[in-house]
Amino acid sequence: MDIHMQAALEEARDGLAEGGIPIGSVLVHRDRILGRGHNRRVQAGSTVLHGEMDALERAGRQPASVYRECTLYTTLSPCAMCSGAILLYGIPRVVVGENRTFRGEEALLRTRGVTVEVLQLPECIELMRNFIESAPQLWHEDIGE
Repeated sequence: MDIHMQAALEEARDGLAEGGIPIGSVLVHRDRILGRGHNRRVQAGSTVLHGEMDALERAGRQPASVYRECTLYTTLSPCAMCSGAILLYGIPRVVVGENRTFRGEEALLRTRGVTVEVLQLPECIELMRNFIESAPQLWHEDIGE
């Protein structure tokens, strides 16, 4: 597994250990991680801190030229909100750990020129499967289903 996806998976596991939803993400520029994050909706009582949003926030303010050279790694397919942020900042590439649990706005991203690579990593699939089995109400609250 790529070191950046491994970092996103570590973030997801950190989120689970904190009592949250195990989705992690990292923002990478020229092979350097600018920001790491995980879904912290439960921990922070937040409506918007999905893994991707947390990684963007923790990366800090960057020039547009930096975002246009980044790759966002995420353990689960990005939702509409996170996809909107990807488009807003012009991030050209997203690497997704898995989309069997949830297929976000991959088609939208692709139609807007974003390269979306889905890996279907067993580690990501198993992490989400186990979480949903143990906390279905929390999963449905977060994903809105």
